[in-house]
Amino acid sequence: MEQLISIFVKNDQSSSENLTNHSLVGIKLKRLFSIVKDQSPVLYWISIVISLLGLFCIVGIFIDERTLLGVNVWLKPLKFSISISIYLITLGYLVSKYPYSQKKKAIINHLTAWTLLLEFLIIFYQGSRGVQSHYNVATPLDGILFMFMGIFVGINVLTMVLFLIDAIRLKLRVAKSVQWAIFLGWLIVIFGSWVGGQMISQLGHNVGVAEGQEGLPLVNWSVKGGDLRVAHFFALHCIQIIPLFAMWLGHRWKFPQGKQIWVVSLFALMFASVIGYIFFQAKQGVPFIAF
Repeated sequence: MEQLISIFVKNDQSSSENLTNHSLVGIKLKRLFSIVKDQSPVLYWISIVISLLGLFCIVGIFIDERTLLGVNVWLKPLKFSISISIYLITLGYLVSKYPYSQKKKAIINHLTAWTLLLEFLIIFYQGSRGVQSHYNVATPLDGILFMFMGIFVGINVLTMVLFLIDAIRLKLRVAKSVQWAIFLGWLIVIFGSWVGGQMISQLGHNVGVAEGQEGLPLVNWSVKGGDLRVAHFFALHCIQIIPLFAMWLGHRWKFPQGKQIWVVSLFALMFASVIGYIFFQAKQGVPFIAF
């Protein structure tokens, strides 16, 4: 874990030689959050707000016994609070590496932060009511909220496409292998968004079984039939996984940049292939893990 965190910041050997590994990790995490807070404050503070609401969801799981589709009504808001907070911090770091003007960076940051906050608030609100947030068109209000969620997601997909194009068009403030990894990460993330579109088109995420069947702990992925959320999840987090791998590789092995790009490409291809297989498996009604 320490190696993964240290890729974001330079080591200060003179001041950290006598610190424990635990202290080093804490210091490096603090520096990482400082970068995001200084350069993308709106992303930082919105991530804090969503994280705090996530803590409220944890409390809700323990004191609220209501269930929806077989799980506690607060589980989905909790999962989205974690995922969105991680994405906002990730984006806050990555956008600092793009050679954007302050005005352009501010527009992207505010557009991303506020649309994701509004999307999360809808999920939170619907969870508090004990009804579905996604694929819910049972009433006019539910349908309108679901429509707005789709609009907010669409806006963020467009920003992802912008980041994808600019990762090839511009020179980022990172090593070439890391820039290539960022490009590949966005590419797979956009595929993950397309998988999300597949779920919207069928108004559900399960294949071959009804919604609300028994699922894996916490994530609640179906263990009886196909579940498109699995491929969606792994694809969306490639924007963390692949750049982290590239940064770790450059830190750990002093290969020439050309060789590092080949290794990163191979890693991304293997990861994308696994995601593609998981998606294909789910479309056939086969669970990711069967019980």
